[in-house]
Amino acid sequence: MIFDAVRNNKRVVQVFLALITLPFAFWGVDSYVRDSGAGTDLASVGDSKITMQQFDQAWRVQQDRLRQALGANFDAAAVNTPEARLAVLNALVDQRLLLLEASKGRLVASNDQLRDVISKIPALQEDGQFSMARYQAALAAQGMSQPQFEAQLRQDLTLQQLVAAIGDTAIVASGTSEEMLRIQSEERQVAELRFTPEQFAGQVKIDAAALEKYYEENKQRFEIPEQAKADYVVLSLEALMDKVTVSDGEVSAWYDGHKDRYQTAEERRASHILILVDANQDEGKAKAKADGILRELQESPGKFAELAKQHSQDPGSAQKGGDLGFFGRGMMVKPFEETVFKLQEGEISGVVRSEFGFHIIQLTGSKAGAQRELADVRAELEDELKRQAASRQFAEAAEAFSNTVYEQPDSLQPVVEKFDLKVQHSGWLPRDSSPPALAALGELGNQKVLTALFSADSLKNKRNTEAIEVAPNVLLSARVAEYQAASSRPFAEVRGDIEAALKAQEAAVLARQAGEAKLSALLQQGGTEVKADWSPVKSVSRVDRQQLPVAALQAIFRANVQKLPAYVGAEVAGGTYVLYQISKVGQPAVVDEKRREALQREYSTVLGQEDFAAYLSGLRSRYKIDINKSALDSKQR
Repeated sequence: MIFDAVRNNKRVVQVFLALITLPFAFWGVDSYVRDSGAGTDLASVGDSKITMQQFDQAWRVQQDRLRQALGANFDAAAVNTPEARLAVLNALVDQRLLLLEASKGRLVASNDQLRDVISKIPALQEDGQFSMARYQAALAAQGMSQPQFEAQLRQDLTLQQLVAAIGDTAIVASGTSEEMLRIQSEERQVAELRFTPEQFAGQVKIDAAALEKYYEENKQRFEIPEQAKADYVVLSLEALMDKVTVSDGEVSAWYDGHKDRYQTAEERRASHILILVDANQDEGKAKAKADGILRELQESPGKFAELAKQHSQDPGSAQKGGDLGFFGRGMMVKPFEETVFKLQEGEISGVVRSEFGFHIIQLTGSKAGAQRELADVRAELEDELKRQAASRQFAEAAEAFSNTVYEQPDSLQPVVEKFDLKVQHSGWLPRDSSPPALAALGELGNQKVLTALFSADSLKNKRNTEAIEVAPNVLLSARVAEYQAASSRPFAEVRGDIEAALKAQEAAVLARQAGEAKLSALLQQGGTEVKADWSPVKSVSRVDRQQLPVAALQAIFRANVQKLPAYVGAEVAGGTYVLYQISKVGQPAVVDEKRREALQREYSTVLGQEDFAAYLSGLRSRYKIDINKSALDSKQR
């Protein structure tokens, strides 16, 4: 999206905008600070309303973002909660508060700011320069008009100005950052002594009564969930395509009747000189300037590139002598396009008015349209004709498939014979699965399929499931072939696992007790008379943790180091208890200046976020905010 380049601006602004990232609809700032009036509203901020339509748009975009971020783990039902919907609505309220404040303070992004940002969006550049052709093409691809995009961008820039004005006030004193750097960089020389459960495993004995007691108290851990094996059939468009054939005559007839689809469009290359006109400019002066440039060109046509560099106000093409490259119809604004496609190569137009301003255009090249021959397009044409035929067949077959599995529910054989399908057989399918587990089940990894399979109609009445669309143009029906109710694994089967777990648990207790006893002895005697096989000394800091577990690092830096050596202990993963001997505390010989600067930026961001949260809280106290809870609850239902 071309908005991404706009929003990836200063870091502090980016962090704040992450709190209000729901998109604006295309109604302009005015629509947010007026009473929108119609329909049932979800909230009001002062006299400004947040409508159902605006909430639905924000909700859809939020779901799309989660879907992209979570991939196969995305579960629409799990994130469709009252709390999630209220969070989205509150984000819209925060947006509205900021827009109202911006409007109240007459804060708005200027036309110059707008042009500057657009000209620097990488997706709209060609050879490092802004390309009007790419701009028009990008907007068309997103289904947006130029006024829509620029109105939305102006709102984003306006909000960035307001947010930056708050965030940039967060200043970190140099003394504070120095103290933080000193704490972060402090190094402690440590050696370790490990007490592992394996060292004490031989001392552990677990009696049979303890094993049986654990089994009875933790039976849920040994449950085998309800599961079933299924027979199923699949009707798909792709399978039908494999059975479709098209003749050479059909291919030739289609090509002859649709030759225009296999033509490359005519393209033109042009250069232009643009004199901008906006609401703050005198159109007469701009026209007079364009007329003067045109007279100079009429006297010296060869100076077009020179005059474009000197006078054109199109930042993307001016430094290239006004060159816009090749483009086809529909890529430029209408007055510009109509003029270009009437010019002869080398010819210079008169002054042309468009919504941007006044253009003087020179046609510098042209490419005639070309016809792709049948031999070049035969493969893709055959594929298209097969897909069309298969689509017609699928549309007819889908209804018959659904009716057959429903009307003859005691077997899949009728639908197999009718559509020449193959019965497939699954392994054990769980009734409930996480999204990753569902993905591993392939076509059967669809919650609707599993719900239907484990329904009373399937389990008790032994009927086919209904036809379920598991993917676009893919229908599936299944029936239970084998079923196992939820059960517990017998004690004899899990006895060994329980014994191993309890032994590891008891051995970990012994390891911790031994470690704590050693630590107590070291603390009492100052470490001078207690023998221990310490590891080699290594230097650790909060920045360079040397792969130490978090619990160990926290213990080391909580230790009182007024007297050295100092000793601390920590229990780490796997039940191991580790003692740490701290023999020296110091600072690195060289302070990393980049780290100092990064730390100051991070702390500034934290303070800025706190300031921004306080600012929003203040706005919420100044404006009357009403949430239509019943309307929001109805959206959930």
